[in-house]
Amino acid sequence: MHDSDHEPENGFAGFNLASSIQRGIRAAGFVQPRPIQTETIPETLKGRDILGLAQTGTGKTAAFALPLLERLLATRGGSDPRVLIVAPTRELASQISEEIRLLARFTRIKVATVFGGVSFNTQIATLRRGPQIVVACPGRLLDLVNRRAVRLDQVETLVLDEADHMFDMGFLPDIRRILAALPERRQNLLFSATMPKEIRGLANQLLHRPLVVELDHTQPLKTIEHALYPVDELRKIDLLKHVLSSDDFTSAIVFTRTKHRAKRLALKLDKAGHRSVALQGNMSQGARVRAMNGFRKREYDVLVATDIAARGLDIEQVSHVVNFDMPNTSDAYTHRIGRTGRSGREGKAYTFVTAGDHQMVRDVERRIGSSIPRRKVDGIASISLPADRPASNNRRHRRYRRAS
Repeated sequence: MHDSDHEPENGFAGFNLASSIQRGIRAAGFVQPRPIQTETIPETLKGRDILGLAQTGTGKTAAFALPLLERLLATRGGSDPRVLIVAPTRELASQISEEIRLLARFTRIKVATVFGGVSFNTQIATLRRGPQIVVACPGRLLDLVNRRAVRLDQVETLVLDEADHMFDMGFLPDIRRILAALPERRQNLLFSATMPKEIRGLANQLLHRPLVVELDHTQPLKTIEHALYPVDELRKIDLLKHVLSSDDFTSAIVFTRTKHRAKRLALKLDKAGHRSVALQGNMSQGARVRAMNGFRKREYDVLVATDIAARGLDIEQVSHVVNFDMPNTSDAYTHRIGRTGRSGREGKAYTFVTAGDHQMVRDVERRIGSSIPRRKVDGIASISLPADRPASNNRRHRRYRRAS
């Protein structure tokens, strides 16, 4: 099916949302619905369960936020939360809340955000003000439920966002405890970039006759130019400085394998004259927020991050992603490079590959169904890699299917 088959007439106006929500959409600068939105919003408005498989940066937050805001406006409720959105990281929870508040700015709908690393008292005070929507990380949410600071028995809709990342981080027992505290009759929306067996198992248990929308989540976005740079480990820093000095560079997220490596690399780049900051798991919540906000406001040009720290990172104007270290999985490759080329903008994603990365290169190319160009830089010795693999014929195209 083509996108045009699903787009409502007159952009977002075709969804017939309340005028206050349409004002929020215009204020947020949204013009045309994205594919995940055109497919899921009408069915979410009807109360249907949804399984959405799509990369980050494809418009998932608005896809569930807009119909849920509409339903909250259309019906009255008590002082307990009616929508619960669960996310794996503090950064993602904060970003979801921020976008919902932006879309809901001309309504009276209140949003509370709860996650660890900050004061219980502040969050408890926010919950006492009766928010209709709670966006939460699993551990802190359960702590607040146990303290009787929040009740979940009036929740009408549960959203699990970036569910595959939750399983990477071992949240499944917490998710099961949260499900046990919710009403049995509710709407469930599950969004994930990939479908590992844990997600399939949870989806089967959680969702009733869902609409399944699957975007082409194994393929990098067409707006991303990506390439491999075979290089000796000792020359990676020189290669990175070369990339950061290119004419088209404005800002970059640089991925490393460990938090200590992220911290050391950020310091080296800073000394070399690049305004850089690390984002890694050992940092306090305040330090993480300052790093993120500084990068968003262009106080820093380079954010050096680990996979865990960067999950849910949604910053639109990133010109380059650099895998200083090869990702550990083929899925992580697609997730990482998807941090550039967002919202229709063009971006570049470069991966530094050393002698020990041959097998992962093969896995990534098999996963995405095509070869990745190899490049070299004059003056920086290249190493040999397996030749470009011919593109396979099993490329996955975007598919929409309805589960009956």
